[in-house]
Amino acid sequence: MSASKSERPRTGGLLAGLPDTGAGEVFETLLETAGGRVERIVSHGHASPLGFWYDQDDDEWVMVVAGSAELAFDDGERIALSAGDWLTIPAHRRHRVESTSLTTVWLAVHLRRGNGDGPAQAASP
Repeated sequence: MSASKSERPRTGGLLAGLPDTGAGEVFETLLETAGGRVERIVSHGHASPLGFWYDQDDDEWVMVVAGSAELAFDDGERIALSAGDWLTIPAHRRHRVESTSLTTVWLAVHLRRGNGDGPAQAASP
């Protein structure tokens, strides 16, 4: 299916118009299609509530654009991320946000699995 000729491209800045620290953690969908979703997440020193685990149906590719964060997985693995770092999180890999810096900007891509497809794979550098 092709886009309508009248459809205009959208533009924006990942670091523009950041919500202030009193706004809580903010999730903004930048693009959504049948295959997945791209979102900007802005965290201000946030962490997942104690005992809470994300258990998502989608594979996720996430990058820290600004700031830093630490993720924890239910098997005990921890991963620290700084600006420019990214990782893939397979669907149903339980994880939580342990900590974020005062202002952390994330770019997250959620890829839906379909028709028995396996996990999405990142290209090797």
